[in-house]
Amino acid sequence: MCATAKATILALRREVPFDFREIDIGWSGELYEEHKHDIPVVEVDGKRAFKYRVDPDALRRLLRLLA
Repeated sequence: MCATAKATILALRREVPFDFREIDIGWSGELYEEHKHDIPVVEVDGKRAFKYRVDPDALRRLLRLLA
């Protein structure tokens, strides 16, 4: 699911420019415990925007609002 979410994000990045940072939460630690049941988690502008899957149309609208 993470690979699919990342592909969606990178494809959209060709249309709407934005910074992208991928974080590997690993298999232990605070980030893992916080997100292990929601992977992948996508945050936009520091706020959780998606979990499990990324809706490209919703992400496009959100990014345009922030631009």
